[in-house]
Amino acid sequence: MSLVIKNLHASLKDGHEILSGVNLELPSGQVHAIMGPNGSGKSTLSKVLCGHPDYIVTAGSAELDGQDLLSMTPDARGRAGLFLAFQYPVEVPGVTNANFLRAALKARMPGGEELDAVAYYKRLRTVMKDLNMDTKFSSRAVNEGFSGGEKKRNEVLQMLMLEPLCAILDETDSGLDVDALRIVSQGVNSMRAPFRSFLVITHYKRLLDYIVPDVVHIFHRGRIERSGGRELVGYIEEHGFDFLKEEDA
Repeated sequence: MSLVIKNLHASLKDGHEILSGVNLELPSGQVHAIMGPNGSGKSTLSKVLCGHPDYIVTAGSAELDGQDLLSMTPDARGRAGLFLAFQYPVEVPGVTNANFLRAALKARMPGGEELDAVAYYKRLRTVMKDLNMDTKFSSRAVNEGFSGGEKKRNEVLQMLMLEPLCAILDETDSGLDVDALRIVSQGVNSMRAPFRSFLVITHYKRLLDYIVPDVVHIFHRGRIERSGGRELVGYIEEHGFDFLKEEDA
């Protein structure tokens, strides 16, 4: 599923602009990475695309396979195939992982269809095993009492179960040790397909050693300042983002 963003501007409710003209084309079948210094607007972009109420779009457009993404409710965006793995996953007390995922899958089914409970739980156990997650986590409240790494792994579990067509991963690698990073990356790579696209937001080269991007974008001052191949990752690893300050001067 393709994502096309043109001249996207967005502000906080107090009028402070965070996104200052984002242009991005993410074709179906590709993985694009966004890197950039803290405070550049990377996470804001992910939230705006998913309809977070704290941000107001003031100009520009975003289309998901030709559909006007910005005119949809957050729920409709999810039904259309968009998924966000949060930088800071929220806790949902009183709702188990199993029930949460079952409700999410049912909400995406055509009216009148029923979810096969036996097949659902069998698949849930299989996916959890692939992610090296204890199946006991299925009966625990969503993210409640989870470590940072467990929350991130739980986000990937949700993605694998829901099978979105366009997935945004907002710093999914933060809080993960080496083994967890490898397992989570394997889960993401298993979903790569000609009909699915990924937007991976990260600070670190280590994630992109596992999830190899087709294109790398450098985000700065609320927009994409530079795009290129994987060579950009190596350059940033060696030199950091100081070259952006030099270009500002």
